[in-house]
Amino acid sequence: MSNEHLETKASAGATAAAIEDFMRTFEAYKDANDQRLEELAKKSSADPLTVEKLHTLDRAVDETRQRMDQMVLKSARPGLGTSRPLSSAGLQHKSAFETYVREGETQGLRGLEEKALSVGSDPDGGYLVPDETERAINGAVRDVSPVRAIAGVRQVSGAVYKKPFAISGADTGWVGETAARPETNTPTLAELSFPTMELYAMPAATSTLLDDSAVNIDEWLAEDVRATFAEQEGNAFVLGDGVNKPKGFLDYTTVDNASWTWGNMGTVSTGVSGAFPATDPCDTLIDLIYSVKAGYRANAHFVMNRSTQSDIRKMKDGDGNYIWTPSGTPGEAPTLLGYPVAESEDMPDVAADSLSLAFGDFRRGYLIVDRVGIRVLRDPYSSKPYVLFYTTKRVGGGVQDFDAVKLLKFAA
Repeated sequence: MSNEHLETKASAGATAAAIEDFMRTFEAYKDANDQRLEELAKKSSADPLTVEKLHTLDRAVDETRQRMDQMVLKSARPGLGTSRPLSSAGLQHKSAFETYVREGETQGLRGLEEKALSVGSDPDGGYLVPDETERAINGAVRDVSPVRAIAGVRQVSGAVYKKPFAISGADTGWVGETAARPETNTPTLAELSFPTMELYAMPAATSTLLDDSAVNIDEWLAEDVRATFAEQEGNAFVLGDGVNKPKGFLDYTTVDNASWTWGNMGTVSTGVSGAFPATDPCDTLIDLIYSVKAGYRANAHFVMNRSTQSDIRKMKDGDGNYIWTPSGTPGEAPTLLGYPVAESEDMPDVAADSLSLAFGDFRRGYLIVDRVGIRVLRDPYSSKPYVLFYTTKRVGGGVQDFDAVKLLKFAA
């Protein structure tokens, strides 16, 4: 039996054990919460020991789920060298880029970019990474960026992506087969603009790492920048003000959904400032779900942070069933009332007037714009003896369909 087969078998066994550990922890969590609810029903207060036990199990549920998901992601991530055969030009670019990263030699990359008429092929702007490396970085970021994983994504070659939309459609109507066709009004069009902004990371390497031919430079770079890119992106897609960064979906003007108009984010209120209602809190979530039109609900997600998810995980429906359900399949999101949950720590905690929970079709509602090309500038001088790699990509984002996503407002 080969070492590779043994490693695969061991990985599968470890993943299965992690899944079993997670499900066992969640069952213990439900038992503790049931005990807390019984104590509340009998004495109007829960035993502090029961509450502490529940908090401990609540953290354990999150930790075991994250551990399980990380194991699944690691085992599912393909090696960069096995993704697809490279063309002659791709091999040249890969070889020249590796020489640049390891040794600082720019001749090969400069010649390739000048041949391709690339703007900014001078050393001050850095050099484009090979397509294979760009795919690896973007894929690694998508794995850990909750909003990117569910939003619409478009690649562009320019600095700004502009999308027209109809404010009012053309007039239509029914007519008889031989009746006259009256002239219809033309639609009124407007334009959404999504500028791309520069996002950077600066991984550092030692000379020993760069001299080690066994180190895969593509994988090293992708792994080192993905956490930084994902963290900055995730915050901007939720909270960004649009100044030198994408505009987050929580930064738009909000209005009560009953008076919603295009250009605003519709909200549904809980009826209680800074909390869910004490009685039938699930009804508020159902109201939020049905504030989104049927066409958007088929591919909808809930988005919230871990604290809000912890509050909701304790809730039951009218039949006594928990409304939060862990996924039975590794790597898949848990569900809330049948819809998947994306956990974003950039969503605000529950507080007075907070917008702590979003629901809708983010693939249609929020657009992420990636400008093609990731650049790397090698800097061996600023932090000797380390070599810094100033890595930049251009990203934009904003709401593209204001009817696709609604927000839960914790307000009276």
